Amino acid sequence: MDMYLENIIDHGQNPRNFGDPLDPADIDYHDDNPFCGDHLHLTAQLDEDGRVKTVSWQGQGCTISQASASMLGEVMIGKTLDELKNFSKEDLLDLLGIELSPTRLKCALLSLKVLKAGAYGLKNWTGDDEDED
Repeated sequence: MDMYLENIIDHGQNPRNFGDPLDPADIDYHDDNPFCGDHLHLTAQLDEDGRVKTVSWQGQGCTISQASASMLGEVMIGKTLDELKNFSKEDLLDLLGIELSPTRLKCALLSLKVLKAGAYGLKNWTGDDEDED
């Protein structure tokens, strides 16, 4: 458990792929978590084979939301759109490796919600919330 907490703190304090939005971007989406004020803007560029070659994100929020975006950004590199569309809530929670309260779960899943909406090219998508209580 301590190893996971240290990893979350490290990603929260030293986020990977944090920076200005990519232009042009094949994936470009932003959203907020209205419950706690977390904000995330994710952009990504695909290579000629349809795999993510570059990711950039900006955001403000709690350590969980920022660490989740940082970890997800690392995982995205080299993946196809189909692989990203199939990346699940459980996959992201496995990356974090800790139990989360329902409130913190929304913080952690903001990055996945933004990724999925961007990968599908959807606007105002509500995300994969069917399993949340």
